[in-house]
Amino acid sequence: MNIEELLSEGPVDGMHIALVAAAAAFFAVLAMWRAMLERTPVQRRIGALSERREALKQDLTTSKRRAPQISRSVGLAKRTVEKLKLMRGQTAALAAKKLVRAGYRSNDAVAVYLFAKLCLPLGCGAAAVIGFYSLDLMSLNPQMKLVAAIGAVLVGFYLPEVFVKNVTDKRREKLVKALPDMLDLMVICTEAGSSLDATLTRVSYEIRPSSAEMAEEVELTGIELGFLPDRRMAFENFCERTGLKHIDALVSTLMQTEKYGTPLAQSLRILARELRDERLMAAEAKAARLPATLMIPMVIFILPVLFIVLIGPGALSIVDGLGAL
Repeated sequence: MNIEELLSEGPVDGMHIALVAAAAAFFAVLAMWRAMLERTPVQRRIGALSERREALKQDLTTSKRRAPQISRSVGLAKRTVEKLKLMRGQTAALAAKKLVRAGYRSNDAVAVYLFAKLCLPLGCGAAAVIGFYSLDLMSLNPQMKLVAAIGAVLVGFYLPEVFVKNVTDKRREKLVKALPDMLDLMVICTEAGSSLDATLTRVSYEIRPSSAEMAEEVELTGIELGFLPDRRMAFENFCERTGLKHIDALVSTLMQTEKYGTPLAQSLRILARELRDERLMAAEAKAARLPATLMIPMVIFILPVLFIVLIGPGALSIVDGLGAL
């Protein structure tokens, strides 16, 4: 029934008009109250931290989309390793620990590493046999060809370990360089009254432009503090992922603060000062070794050229004079 039909039937009852007016006034007051209502800063902060933690957890636990060719290669390596049952022993656990310290945390990385450890010796050995025996690339006797083939197999066996070790060392150096700055940021956040979880989240956000590796580790530690049943496990995982004695000292300080409620800012400030002093001492030791290091190239490359420039003209004059006699 539309308005025209309602009006054609006769005058509208006053009760209906009062009900409609009361409902309109109620909804108007409710809309104004909702518009003027403001959530407290604590509630907004808790909601933002919860949303941020869930987003980071999803980003770190879900694997990123890879190219189809890479996915097929990883799938082949994973199937091969699973058929040979290489993912169940102590070797797989040690490989996972090495890869985590190098920055590779997925199970696919462990499968690819074990697959490379399995296939590279065979591939390098086959390439050496084909090159030395079939194609005869180098004129070697049979004994030297056998030694070269065995050496190629050993190179293929140790190549993944050397690669992972180099990546781990570079990542460790970056973490050590970024650690004092991270501690300073933690001091600022703790003195501002932030909790440990909020401090780690803020520090990971602020330090990301200068050190993505440290930001990733701190961010993951903050996430684990939120969903692991024991907070000690998050700190221990932080130590295991980095493998640095400086991180061990930091984790000991954080665990002591969590357990006994000791002041955190002063301990972090002292730890940051010690790390900077240690870095300065390492730089001074490297500068002290510099003259001894430069002596060998100076003797080999600079002094012979200097002797030629100084003694060469006189020697040529003496040879010319003796030739004239």
